[in-house]
Amino acid sequence: MTTQLTLSDLDVSDGTAMVVDVVSDGSQIGDGFRDRLIAMGLRKGKTVKVLRKAPAGDPYQVRVGSTTEIAIRKTEAKLVLISKS
Repeated sequence: MTTQLTLSDLDVSDGTAMVVDVVSDGSQIGDGFRDRLIAMGLRKGKTVKVLRKAPAGDPYQVRVGSTTEIAIRKTEAKLVLISKS
């Protein structure tokens, strides 16, 4: 049985991963987060790499593709499904 990984599971030392999907928890707020993440470039097929995590574990600095860097909360990172390279 395969466990679905999310961006929140990716560590700095893990290297890059591929975005499989961006999901929502079904609420209006969750749909808004999903749309915002997609607008920031987190789309199916894009590579992602966690560059830093704050000492308390939140937020994350993430590189999307080869040039875009964003900061997202752990709760938002859980909406991004990934597969490790």
